[in-house]
Amino acid sequence: MPKWTGVFPAVTTKLTKDGEVDIEATKSSIDRLVKAGVSGVIVLPMLGENASMTVRERETIIRGAVDIVAGRVPVLSGLAEATLENARMNARLYESFGAQGLMVFPSLGYKTDVRETAEWYKGIAGASSLPIMIYNNPTAYGVDCTVEALKHLADTPEIVCIKEESGDIRRVTDLYVEFGDRFSVFCGVDDLIVESSALGVTGWVSGMTNVWPSACVELFNLCAQNQYGQARELYKVLTPAFHLDTHVKLVQYIKLAENLVYGAPEWTRSPRLPLIGDERKFVISTVKKAIDTLNQRGRKAA
Repeated sequence: MPKWTGVFPAVTTKLTKDGEVDIEATKSSIDRLVKAGVSGVIVLPMLGENASMTVRERETIIRGAVDIVAGRVPVLSGLAEATLENARMNARLYESFGAQGLMVFPSLGYKTDVRETAEWYKGIAGASSLPIMIYNNPTAYGVDCTVEALKHLADTPEIVCIKEESGDIRRVTDLYVEFGDRFSVFCGVDDLIVESSALGVTGWVSGMTNVWPSACVELFNLCAQNQYGQARELYKVLTPAFHLDTHVKLVQYIKLAENLVYGAPEWTRSPRLPLIGDERKFVISTVKKAIDTLNQRGRKAA
């Protein structure tokens, strides 16, 4: 099984104004990310509006990503389902579409306990040969894949990584104390990346990397090289925008930021609606402030 490390952006799915998948814009944005130095890409995450996509649309997105990446980095797909039967079926489908790994959500239909959570991931792991990253986001989904739950999964070889998004920075150390290097631990919260790096995470699933891939790769690499003085300075510039990644409207926020920085379409699919009023002004001002500061410091904002 692979040992994933580095920056893996959670890729937004580009849509037309009438809500259709814009596969060429999506592929172009993925190519931009790879050229900027990311170590992998994850299509159909929460940011990719996974739950609102048909199976045919998911196939188009996964195949399109695999095509444009052309082996330069691994392509993972989000797997978000309500039942184990559908999750297992789609794990096999996504493998046939060319995905090289899965980022697996908890069941969307039920808040599982520790035993049920472990059985959910074990059941999916047996459905395909793909390596799995567990998507642990209890704030959004109400299920926490805790240290106790992971004890039941340590002997499941397909599970190689956990995207840690509990918001409790102590969890990173708890994972390493309990499991050593059995699992790769990725930071899943943009505004905790420097703190998480100090505790030893080896990767970062990032939303705002869609917006500033070069700056985010630079930030991660500075931390990996223990150059925390420089990392903190860049982090201070980006953190107000990173806070946008933790809001319930992160999809709208990040797509608007992409539009401002490099002209990508900001459209989302219902029930999400375009931002308006003071909320839109706040996101624009936050992003533009970061753009101006990056430009002043000689970093290419786009």
